[in-house]
Amino acid sequence: MNQVSALSELVAAISIPGRGRAWGAAASIVVLLLSSTVVAAGLQVQTVSTGLEKPWGVTFLPGGRFLVTERPGRLRLVEADGRLGAPITGLPSIAAGGQGGLLDVLADTDFAGNRTVYFCFSEPVAGGSANSTALARARLSADGRRLEEMKVIFSQRPKVASSAHFGCRVVEAKDGTLFLTLGDRFSRKEDAQKLDNHLGKIVRIGKDGTVPRDNPFVGRPGALPEIWSYGHRNGQGATLGPDGRLWMHEHGPQGGDEINLPQAGRNYGWPVITYGENYGGGPIGDGITARDGMEQPLHYWVPSIAPSGMAFLTSDRYGSAWKGNLFVGSLKFGYLDRVVLRGGKVVEEHKLLDDRRARIRDVKQGPDGLLYVLTDESDGKLLRLQPQ
Repeated sequence: MNQVSALSELVAAISIPGRGRAWGAAASIVVLLLSSTVVAAGLQVQTVSTGLEKPWGVTFLPGGRFLVTERPGRLRLVEADGRLGAPITGLPSIAAGGQGGLLDVLADTDFAGNRTVYFCFSEPVAGGSANSTALARARLSADGRRLEEMKVIFSQRPKVASSAHFGCRVVEAKDGTLFLTLGDRFSRKEDAQKLDNHLGKIVRIGKDGTVPRDNPFVGRPGALPEIWSYGHRNGQGATLGPDGRLWMHEHGPQGGDEINLPQAGRNYGWPVITYGENYGGGPIGDGITARDGMEQPLHYWVPSIAPSGMAFLTSDRYGSAWKGNLFVGSLKFGYLDRVVLRGGKVVEEHKLLDDRRARIRDVKQGPDGLLYVLTDESDGKLLRLQPQ
């Protein structure tokens, strides 16, 4: 008899009328034990590092080390044994506040040879209140203490006086170009439908900031050539699928968080179509969910889960049932969503780590094939999910 079956029989045995308060209390304890066993079955959560303030993004370095961003504006080297290094120097000026700060970070695929990292952040205007999402590249010094040759390779236009909706997930494509998600800045949602700005867009650029010649709007009058797709709200998760295609998710307003597969030149509808509504209730615009020429999401959540972080599991470390699943963090409800796909559609969702109730900001598959999670807290943690 397994542990779950044994506990189930014990609950049945002691939950008998007339047994009194002691028996009732014992039954309650066993029910809690049973619930905990079910939630934790097959998964061991290991704390790699603690003491991170509002960590936002994690990337992997050789030797089992990590780079982690802290939203207030610090970049940290985490050793393989979890030791947290002093803040790395050489960062640019950062508009930290609200949802802004130092956000995603990504090590170049050839980091072992070039020590190059990319990071996105909220870039301020000198002497003003406006800011925008920017992407920079730099070399991490050999001792891991500073950034060298730092250069901003993309800056969202226009800059807006806002502390919300920066987007800011970075993905390196198979061809070596970079995708960057960009939010609509909250107050400028209508601009997500216009091609003369970077608000509510995904852009694609080269690693030196140049525009790839095969971008969909290159040469189109009135359109910014960096744009890959548009009509997005606030994408805080992006990753490559097993087939190399870009996947992303974005926050809806009140309901209507979406998973999308952004394709070149396509319009993803915000704010014309949405499955969400205004904060406090009421439709957005005409209150419609579909229109010709606008793409439907692959999947949407109502109510919102406030998604952040996104990763496909390509390893078999957790068994065949998990291989190929998509993992998405929930900020609102504090769980990791295991999304099962079949035939290109979402067929199941399973809540992991929901007993912890910690806001999950990022999730990545490591070089070891295991999943790593960042919790968005004042005492944030880097967690490793280990199969039992």
